[in-house]
Amino acid sequence: MKTVKLLLSVSLIATLFTSCYQETVIVEEEPGISLNQLLRSYEIWYVDINSTVGYGTTPFLQKAFTMSFLNGVVYANNNIVGLGDSGNGFGIDIGEYDAYEMILDVYHDIDGFSTFDVYQIDNNTIELYNPKNDTSYFLDGYQRNNFDYDFVFYDNIHYFLQEYDAWEKTYTSDFGALNEFDNENFLQFLAGGNDSEFRSSQDYSGTSVNNLIWDYTGVYGVGDVAGDMYLKTLTLDYDYFDNEYFELSVINDSKIELYHPSSQSVYQFTGRGYIQYLKTADTKGKTATSDTTDKMRKPRKDKVENPRTSIRV
Repeated sequence: MKTVKLLLSVSLIATLFTSCYQETVIVEEEPGISLNQLLRSYEIWYVDINSTVGYGTTPFLQKAFTMSFLNGVVYANNNIVGLGDSGNGFGIDIGEYDAYEMILDVYHDIDGFSTFDVYQIDNNTIELYNPKNDTSYFLDGYQRNNFDYDFVFYDNIHYFLQEYDAWEKTYTSDFGALNEFDNENFLQFLAGGNDSEFRSSQDYSGTSVNNLIWDYTGVYGVGDVAGDMYLKTLTLDYDYFDNEYFELSVINDSKIELYHPSSQSVYQFTGRGYIQYLKTADTKGKTATSDTTDKMRKPRKDKVENPRTSIRV
């Protein structure tokens, strides 16, 4: 009997010992990456302006198509002209940044200081929440070799039209019926989004942009052509005349072609007075013209309240 009791005791002790050992097992998790590592994990961050939530505006994010964070320097592609070539794809230097914990501080050359709470939404999307205006911007990460610069260019073609002080007619086809647009020698597309004001002039070719007299004004719109990313439509809605409708093609970063279906005429316009947003090539912080600060990307939807606002309150 004593032997049996001893064996049972040993068995019970062994069971208890095993049970206690299993309960104290510690599983160590992989350490998370820092905010600096997260920002540098992608070379290009595309600012998805249509995903923005909140009623406020952070100007430098509202202007940028892409952002990059490299060794304390912030780069941005603010222009469609030169997209993919400017700064080896990064764009231009627009300021400095500091990243710690999940907070991003940006010292913009013109807009000054802004601070953001950063949230990682998924493996290549981050949210920059500005507590000062309760507005969040969403950035999608890419490497330069897999970022579709062409798609961004053609998806934002209306901004491309706005990046010159004027477009001068430099070619008119010999074929095609005579029409009123034959007399238009200059076009100007004013900033304000996808449906904005344009002006036209009948001044002689070669006239300085500063000396142009704008004869007509109206509203213009740019549309897509199904199945062809590279072809767009351009409608000029004159205040006092019938609309003029064109098929719009881009020849290069400073030349466009307009095909006028009603007359079958073809026109080419060359950009005059390139506007580089934020700074010129030779003067840091100097805007190309006094109007450049008015250029803001316009979301293709109405603004909505940021859900983080109620969470924060």
